[in-house]
Amino acid sequence: MSRPSTLALAVLSMLGEAELKGQAAMHPYKMQQLIKERGKDEVVNVGQRASLYRTIDRLHKAGLVRVLESERQDNRPERTLFALTDEGRRTWRTWMLDALSTPTRHYPEFPAAIAFIPLLEPAEVLEQLEKRRVKLVSELERVETVLAESAQWARLFTLEMEYLRATTAAELGWVESLVGDLRAGSVTWSAEWLAAMASQQPPGGADEEHGQDAAH
Repeated sequence: MSRPSTLALAVLSMLGEAELKGQAAMHPYKMQQLIKERGKDEVVNVGQRASLYRTIDRLHKAGLVRVLESERQDNRPERTLFALTDEGRRTWRTWMLDALSTPTRHYPEFPAAIAFIPLLEPAEVLEQLEKRRVKLVSELERVETVLAESAQWARLFTLEMEYLRATTAAELGWVESLVGDLRAGSVTWSAEWLAAMASQQPPGGADEEHGQDAAH
């Protein structure tokens, strides 16, 4: 596996924690339960157990986790216990250090939609961004509440919530700025203006120019 998913990183982390506690292995349900109990589902999507099992299956095929044993209690389905392999420990450490040190480019829907807003009407964009602003305010309040309720814990255990607060507040500030500019008309467009801008572009656009430069 080249780059990890957050779920894969969480699985290896949970198994690594089990080792530190002297536990030989862990069942997927226990991983899901602990992640939710600790509030780590704020940053790791463990809502669908099927996704968790698929992730573990990929880790197993990659040789990063191994089946330690399977157990059955009464008439319940067989439970498989998983443990880290030596390669899994090395890979987990590499993934962790890389994730902490190297920003990665993700391609979420919101920035992509922002890139194409000239295809909509300014008033329509303003209406939707105002809705987003309200939702961001609500989300920021929720995160603040979670942090307040976790005040008894050492900061070490709430760092991801601090990060969510910072990123949500930053997005809210940016959205509010754009909403203000749209309301004031300092950011606006029309079909005529866009046509005029397009007419000023050289044939083929910037990509063709760069291609010609590269050819020379």
